[in-house]
Amino acid sequence: MPVFDFNQTKKEAVRAEKTYELIYTSDKFSNPEHPIMLLEDKESLLVHHSEGMFEAPTKGTCFLYESSNGEKSSHNILVIDARFENLMRWLGENHIMVRLSGRSTDKGYAVYKIMETGVAVRGSKLSGENGFLQFMIERLLQSDAPAKETCDEEDIEDADDMKLTSIQSISDYLMCAGSTLPDNIRLWARRNLAVAKSQEVTPEERRHAQRALSIMLNIQWKNTDFQPIDPVEARRILDEELYGLDNVKQRIIETIIQINRTHTLPAYGILLIGPAGTGKSQIAYAVAKILKMSWTTLEMSSINDPEQLTGSSRIYANAKPGLIMEAFSNAESSNLLFIINELDKACSGKGNGNPADVLLTLLDNLGFTDNYMECNIPTTGVYPIATANDRSAISAPLMSRFAVIELPDYTLEEKRVIFTKFAMPKVLNRIGLKDDEILITDNALDAIMNKFKETSGIRDIEQAAEHIAAHALYLIEAEKKEKVSYTAEMIKELLK
Repeated sequence: MPVFDFNQTKKEAVRAEKTYELIYTSDKFSNPEHPIMLLEDKESLLVHHSEGMFEAPTKGTCFLYESSNGEKSSHNILVIDARFENLMRWLGENHIMVRLSGRSTDKGYAVYKIMETGVAVRGSKLSGENGFLQFMIERLLQSDAPAKETCDEEDIEDADDMKLTSIQSISDYLMCAGSTLPDNIRLWARRNLAVAKSQEVTPEERRHAQRALSIMLNIQWKNTDFQPIDPVEARRILDEELYGLDNVKQRIIETIIQINRTHTLPAYGILLIGPAGTGKSQIAYAVAKILKMSWTTLEMSSINDPEQLTGSSRIYANAKPGLIMEAFSNAESSNLLFIINELDKACSGKGNGNPADVLLTLLDNLGFTDNYMECNIPTTGVYPIATANDRSAISAPLMSRFAVIELPDYTLEEKRVIFTKFAMPKVLNRIGLKDDEILITDNALDAIMNKFKETSGIRDIEQAAEHIAAHALYLIEAEKKEKVSYTAEMIKELLK
């Protein structure tokens, strides 16, 4: 576990009223060893729960504390995590009362938690209510350390005159966390906030700007330093989700295990090609589980216009973001696994281009621009997994963005094992039937396999398991049978 080393902090050449040093860290948690800040406390006056407020930077950089017996004291900030500097400024400027959780150390009082007390000395700060402070602290902890050259910029003007709660919250968010955003998004947000507040543009323009800001700032902009993957656990997950296909599983593990060496996502996504029903989608969901990433799906067979992916321009009253931007917003994360189903069924649509070609910019990790957002969205944390049945229907440029893995169809013997060891036990467990309440004889199993010997994939035998189990449950519940034993003749009649 890394140690919060105060001896390695670097003095910032900043405004004269600052008495503290900034430390640049991307720690995702805070505790006495990894605090948010250190306060001067030579006389050990501060206790575990110390209530008070921070002074605004123009009046000093300290915490004003009042003890339970009414004694007041002032404590300079000695060191602060650079991500939290603007949040402390916001608390001070708005005179918001807080409660500190901390511990006395030989370097000072280590603050690792800040709670709002619900009291504002001056007026009422709209976004200082309803857990805004806790939301901000959690967001800042999940953010990367800001670039040192951005820490002294004024991210946004004071927003005391704002009347709309959403605009107030956006203003406060940019004030507190603006320096942790990617540079282009931070500048984009400032411009859009100016539009949302302006009286010189139409109400429609203000509404679009406000909506775009809300969408963009809802996303947690994470780093792309991915943690190592346990190959044994990865194989266990794949085996749990899918029977057989050992060569395919090995290829997948070889592809994603690159993260252990590079700590970044592989350069190419995965394209799974094979007959319908062979488990391509199951593999995609298993990879998402292995990578521990948020995921979303794009059903290319239902997308017939590129604008569905890229969004529409704000010049239209009913403009909205595209499916890709909505996926980032719904996941609330910039690290996102896109499961692109039926890539080979993407059509040219209404003459406006091929929706599949829109994916090229997303797959190149150079950033994606949505027509509604009007901003380049970083895509270095995006990992695509696509599925397809027909390789020939995919364009060469799109194919070149993937590591292609071919899935063979299952043999009849593999289907037999899947039915008896996976499909049927799974159905019985779900509907509450016991193993001894249903018996499928060898001849009955042969009849099932013979029925589906010409079909590809395992979807048909999974549906057969559902049908047989439901029929057995009916006989047990409605006709009061204690046990149902299936023969070949019964199976042929049931599945005809």
